[in-house]
Amino acid sequence: MDISKAKAYCADPKNRSVVDVGLFIVLIISFHFLYLGWQALGYWPLGKQVYRLMVWSVDMVYSQSCWVLDRVLRIDITTLGSQRLIAAIDKAGGWARVIIAPECASLKQWMHWLFLMLLFPGPWKHKLWYIPAGLVVIEWTNVVRICGILIMQILWPDIHIHLFGGDINTFHLAHDYIFKLFFYLVIFLMWMLWEEKFHNKPTKTKS
Repeated sequence: MDISKAKAYCADPKNRSVVDVGLFIVLIISFHFLYLGWQALGYWPLGKQVYRLMVWSVDMVYSQSCWVLDRVLRIDITTLGSQRLIAAIDKAGGWARVIIAPECASLKQWMHWLFLMLLFPGPWKHKLWYIPAGLVVIEWTNVVRICGILIMQILWPDIHIHLFGGDINTFHLAHDYIFKLFFYLVIFLMWMLWEEKFHNKPTKTKS
């Protein structure tokens, strides 16, 4: 591959959108594998600090989800704080439930957002407020995700989809597919807003 041609392509303003989307994809995928490697190492050398942050994050999203389900959506829920379990009666008379494990915390997505925004080009005067704002949006997106997983089980408890030789029930459909995609869609939309309004903000020309 001709490096000079690649540099020229990247420098051409007409190709900026393509280059930026490519950079976004590279950063997202790179962080995913870096995080998996760091996780395999027990988050060395910050293992204790990361696990403490994980517990704090799980407790926070658990209390926020309970508050939304109980006070905002008025769903009759049963909770078990020691297991961070939220349950409710579904339409079939059984139990819909969500257990918020450490992996369900917002921590990975927070790190994803930090990694993306710290490395992606753009004015630091806006990054200083846009990054923390994104962390807040991600936290409440996780609350929507957890509430959504429980609500889907309440409304449609008997979903069974045969896919790739396996059976996907309501929980797995909501947890592994719908709301996981929703989570990363929100991150992508926040990045698009950054791209359009701050990184590639059009300059006004005097007439």
